[in-house]
Amino acid sequence: MNNPQVLKIIENLKGRRNYEEKKASKLGFSSLYAYIEDKILKIKKLEEAKIINESKKQEEIREEKKSEKKKSCSCC
Repeated sequence: MNNPQVLKIIENLKGRRNYEEKKASKLGFSSLYAYIEDKILKIKKLEEAKIINESKKQEEIREEKKSEKKKSCSCC
């Protein structure tokens, strides 16, 4: 319970705290802290996956442009 980001989120829940606690217990988490921490980790993983996907797409675009330039005849 040392992550300040998790503590800040819990403090800002206010009226939604009871809802989030019920949801956490329903999903099998031992505490609201563990639930929020898991949510943060999932968000970080999704962001990393998006960055990786974007870089792969950019590489594919670069490869397509390179392959287009290698055409030797004007008929193709």
